[in-house]
Amino acid sequence: MFKIVSFGLISFLTTILLIDGAEAKHRYKKYHHNHFYKTHHQKANHKKHIRKPAPPPIVVANVDISSQTMHVEVNGWSYGNWRVSTARAGYSTPHGTFRVQRLARVYYSKKYDNSPMPYSVFFYGGNAIHGTTHISSLGRPASHGCVRLAPSNAAALFDLVEEYGASRTKITITD
Repeated sequence: MFKIVSFGLISFLTTILLIDGAEAKHRYKKYHHNHFYKTHHQKANHKKHIRKPAPPPIVVANVDISSQTMHVEVNGWSYGNWRVSTARAGYSTPHGTFRVQRLARVYYSKKYDNSPMPYSVFFYGGNAIHGTTHISSLGRPASHGCVRLAPSNAAALFDLVEEYGASRTKITITD
């Protein structure tokens, strides 16, 4: 399979390892296949931005408009069931699944008479889940579109979102 051929040159002897024809063809194909695979696929993968799937949410807040309640889960475990107030007649609370856009421990509505919105968890434009001083309105529609909670419950939700992260929080609002 291998042949060793020696050539004498001016002052030294050079030994060259020659490979049999079939062996050379096999090595050539193998080298070029591996070389093509590595360079082609490395370049292709380098260009692609492969996104890892997002980790599942840790904090889940489910708002049920028909019962005017919110159920909060943390890591799949029930954390709390609270009365809420959503949009009254003439206004609407957005429906769907949302991610937290921003947090504000102290916030005042720019649209509705500078009304206090403590522990605001914004999820859709100016809509937020926040505390209210109108505790007697909880359990029935009374807001301009936000989801109102008792201040202690709003603080608890706010703290959960801060602790676990806005990206790991999901808000779902259904009828």
